Amino acid sequence: MGKINIFFLLLFVFFILSGCLENQETKKNEVRKVETKDEDIIHSEVVSAKSTIEDAKSDEEITLQEKDEKWIWDGVNNYILFRNGHYVTAYQTFVEAVSHAKKMKESTVYFRGDKDIVWQSSNKSTSKLINAPLISQLPELPRGCEVTSLAMLLRTAGISEAKVNKTKLAKEIKRDTTPYKKENGQIFFGNPYDGFVGDMYSLNTPGYGVYHGPLAELAEQYIPNKVINMTGSEFEDIMFPVSNGNPVLVIHNSWFKKLPESQFQTWNTPTDKVKITMREHSVLITGYDKEYIYFNDPLSNIKNKKVNKKDFIDGWIQMGKQAITYVK
Repeated sequence: MGKINIFFLLLFVFFILSGCLENQETKKNEVRKVETKDEDIIHSEVVSAKSTIEDAKSDEEITLQEKDEKWIWDGVNNYILFRNGHYVTAYQTFVEAVSHAKKMKESTVYFRGDKDIVWQSSNKSTSKLINAPLISQLPELPRGCEVTSLAMLLRTAGISEAKVNKTKLAKEIKRDTTPYKKENGQIFFGNPYDGFVGDMYSLNTPGYGVYHGPLAELAEQYIPNKVINMTGSEFEDIMFPVSNGNPVLVIHNSWFKKLPESQFQTWNTPTDKVKITMREHSVLITGYDKEYIYFNDPLSNIKNKKVNKKDFIDGWIQMGKQAITYVK
């Protein structure tokens, strides 16, 4: 009886030791995580570029390839976050990437590879002025400030006047053709988030404008894989491209400051209710300093027009923080 108990005891010890060895081997094969404290944020250990490429190959959403020692990022997560020169992760939008990058020191956000930097924590520039071409929306497009600002943006990006101009963009911009109707004190019309609303060519018939989405889509046709939609970002973050010499198209208002609520009305559109102001306007930001924001205004036809910085930012926030730019 004693021999049987010793046998089972030895067998039990054998299984325990086998399990411990298996656990140790499993731990060796697991991806090691290291917690580092940086401004009260806990991060996973960053990995090398080579490891990142290997990891991305098995990811269903993103593909990272190495070609001629350059990175090519192809997929939905176009904004790539690096910290201290090491890959951290990637995001679908500029806003997501930058909001996370701002929690880290020595962070950089790239766009679709390792060449184009769209945001960097080390940027300390306090002033910049870009020489972007000035184009007037008048007389052809009394409601065409957005496509005219887009024409200025694309011209600065290197697209020739022969290939792009305001009237061509006016024909190509996506439209919401919902007819204007006023019934029981309510307005039914199109949604500028979906396309240009109303008549762009005359102020004698109903019309409004268009917002960032359709503008970015149209810009993509001329400079594919280079358009950066920064809508929703903090104003200081959309100034990084300006620091690098790339102007920024914004949706604003013609007073260039925060408007009183009396200047707004609500429209019923096929997709949603939208808060609208007939003061809506679009300009191309060309510079900044400590006191002013500079921009090309297609309505007044003034190059590098300047407005008080705080006023400009307040008005821009009120209009939904809409901004698009490009990488060279």
